[in-house]
Formats: sequence, C-alpha cells, structure tokens
Amino acid sequence: MRPGQPSLRPEHLVDEPANSDRFIGGLSESIGGPLGTHAVRSSVRLPGGGRFWTPARVVLLLICAMLSFHWVQKSPCRDAAWTDMKQYKYFCYTDVLALYYAEGLSEGQVPYKDHPVEYPVLTGAFMGVLGLPVHDLKQRGVVQNDGQTFYDVNAVVLGAFGIAAVAATLAVRRRRPWDAALLAVAPALFVSATVNWDLFTVGLTAVAMVYWAKRKPVLAGVFLGLATAAKFYPMLIIGALLVLSLRTGKWKDFFVAVGTGVVTWGVVNAPVAYFFWDSWIKFWSFNQERGIDWGTLWYIGAHFPRGSGQYGFPFFGNLDTDPQHGTLNILYLGLFLICCAGILILGLTAPRTPRLAQLAFLIVAAFLITGKVWSQQYVLWLIPLAVLARPKWGAFLAWQIAEVIYFVSFYGELMGASGRQVFPEGVFVLASLLRLVTLAILVGYVIRDIRRPEEDLVRTTYEGQDPDAGVYNDELPEEEEGLAPPPPALARAG
Repeated sequence: MRPGQPSLRPEHLVDEPANSDRFIGGLSESIGGPLGTHAVRSSVRLPGGGRFWTPARVVLLLICAMLSFHWVQKSPCRDAAWTDMKQYKYFCYTDVLALYYAEGLSEGQVPYKDHPVEYPVLTGAFMGVLGLPVHDLKQRGVVQNDGQTFYDVNAVVLGAFGIAAVAATLAVRRRRPWDAALLAVAPALFVSATVNWDLFTVGLTAVAMVYWAKRKPVLAGVFLGLATAAKFYPMLIIGALLVLSLRTGKWKDFFVAVGTGVVTWGVVNAPVAYFFWDSWIKFWSFNQERGIDWGTLWYIGAHFPRGSGQYGFPFFGNLDTDPQHGTLNILYLGLFLICCAGILILGLTAPRTPRLAQLAFLIVAAFLITGKVWSQQYVLWLIPLAVLARPKWGAFLAWQIAEVIYFVSFYGELMGASGRQVFPEGVFVLASLLRLVTLAILVGYVIRDIRRPEEDLVRTTYEGQDPDAGVYNDELPEEEEGLAPPPPALARAG
C-alpha cells in the first residue's frame, strides 16, 4: 500500500451493479461495458470520497425527480373538476383528493369525532392534521381551491416519507447504495405514490427496519407501532422476526421491539377507541365485510374468461353472494396461514439463517397474493422489501412493468364499470393475472436465494451476514462462520 493511501475497510467497498447484475451488465455494453478488474477507481478517505455526486446523492436525486414526475402525472386531477371521467382517462385518480370531500374534511369535520374513517387511527389523524387547516384557509379566503391545496400539501408530505424510505434503504445498504435506485425509479412508484396515504406507512416501516438493523429495538418497536397504527401490513414483519428468533434462539430484542410496538400502537389507538368507539371500530368491521376486490386471486377466479362470452368459475362467484362474506374470509385467511406455515418451515430448515428482508417480503407478498383486497397502491408496501430481499433488476422490472400494465387496465375497467366500455373484461383479468404471476416468480427467486445462500448478492457483499438482522448476526452457527472474500464486483467507493 502506498504511503498516504487509505486502508481498505469493509465499509469502503461499494457494489458495482454492472459487474454483479447480469441485466445491468448487459445494458452497460452499449456504453462500453462494466469497469474492468484493473480499472482505476477513486480513493476513499470518507464515505463517498471527494466527489459531490456520490451514489447516495444520485439516488436521492432520482427519488426527488421521480416524485416530481409523479406530481406532474397526477396534475390533471388536482383541480378536483373530475368531469367526463377525466380521472380515469388521464390515469390521475387519487383517494387523497376524493376522500377530502368524502370524509368530510372539506366541511371541517374532525376524523372519528365528526365522521367515521375507514382507515386506522394514525392515517385518519394524518388526513385531519393536513385537511382541517386547509379547510380553515378556505374559510378565511386564503386559498381558492381547497381540494387542490390539500392534494399538493399531501403530495409534499408523502413525498418526504418516500424520500425517507429511500434514505433508510441507503442506510442499511452502505456497500450497495445502487440497490436503493430500484426503489427510487420503480415504475409502480411513479404511478401510485399518492393514490392513497400508503407512503406514510412505508416511510415509518423503513425507519423501523433501520433501527432494528442498528440494534435499537425500542426505537424499532416505536416506529413499527406507529406504522401499524397507520396501516395493518407492518405488523406482518413481526412474523419475520419471530421466525428468526425461533431459528437463532435470540428473544430479548424481539420481545422488547414487539412490546414497545404494542404499547405504541395502544397509546395511539386508545383515546380514539375510548371516546369514539363506533368510528374506531369501522376500520375492522369494514375490512371484515368487504367482498372480493378488484384484481385479486379471487377476482380472477370469479371473472376468468372461459370462452363463448362466459366469465368466471361458479365456486369463486358464489363466494361473493354472502353479505357477510364468512366463507371468503375463512378461505383467504386459511390460505394465508398455510403460506405462513410454509415460510416458517423454510426459515427453520434453510441451510443458513434467512435474511430478515427475505422473510418479510415473502410474508407480505403472501398476504397480498392470497388476500381478498389488493388495491393498486399496495405495491408500495412491497417495493422496499423487494429491493432489500433481492436487489436484481431483471425480475424486479418485469414485475414492475406488470404492475403498470395492471394500473392502466384498471382505469380502463373503471371506465367500463362507469358505462364507457374500453376493452373486454378479459383484458383486465389477464392484466391481474400477469401481476400475480410476476410477483409469484419474484417470490420464487427469493425462496431460491434462501435455499441457495451462495447465490444471494447481499450475503456475498456482506461476507455471509445480513445487514438488516441486527442481533441475529451475533454468534452465527458453525456452518455460517466462514466469511466469503469480497467479490470482484466490489470496488473502492468514489
């Protein structure tokens, strides 16, 4: 080593996707191919070297640009003048604007107190904290179009949580910063970022996973509890922690995080449940009584084109005839629990302890694949987990393209349901099937990586360990102690 040259430490190693990812490597051939083994790379004195445009800054710029493009894409609907199905023709519908009026925010109604809300408490509070001041500004004549102002404010705040999710991904992938670019440029993020308030929960969940990785179970539990108080799905990550605790025998941090999360969730929910019980319980009763929703496995079965103008199989169609949907609830919940049992067996029998993100992705994906509701914006739940679980561009982009196809066909289906037929029912069903199949294929790849840990890029980069695992990385079993040497795809950061 030359005098003055910094020592090469693990945190200075940064993955080069053109060398480690076949898809990116193929694309790079158009500009000369990946950097060679002997190519000169910048020295590293501090993370990112002396250059301003470090990988992390480039990725953060990408997410800011993507969210800006998303706002432009939704701009035709910002004025709330949704005539002649403009919200469907321009693919710009958003619950944020629609529910500003439907939930009474435009009339100054306080969520839960004056109007029951179909969302968990923290999402309802989010709506009220942003919506009621906008209503007040409208009353005082400060703003003219309060609906447009409400959407714009939400777009900025939700965008901040989206940026936080990307920053959190960067924080747990310091050697693989370009993985976060998968999240930053995800096509489904472009079309779905502000369709609903899910980015709020996604950001909180991402922060919770960072604190878990940094071995701060109390803070991880706090943010996991907040995230679950905003949407249900973050609670599923507890299942991944449970599998890893069973596998490793490490329970202290698990109980601390889960206990803190439960207390946090209770503190947020208890006042609303106590004072406005009927409004609070609406979320739970609403989800219990919902029937087969658009694009789900059950919808595909009930509307699958069988030829000769016939659609759907009677078994699936009959599931939606019961007003209480008891049989449907039992079937989808049972199927999900079977998937969870399979994930548990996989986690306990895998050659090496699976990574936290792999198990979390599998559980959330199983929840969506088997569920009776799979709203278009739910893809936002999966994107960060997919990036952490399997940061390979090919299968990820194939799934994302399928999500965009579904997004476009969904609005065509809504136009048809509103009386203006765009295409036959079978087109939407096939788009739904394509979304399901591409996600199932991605699930299969993650399972393969668990069964063949030597093919896991993240493990390879981190010498066999899981950067998300926190305490689970301590005292690895004998078969996991050997550390793989840094691969050729790693180079000095700069």
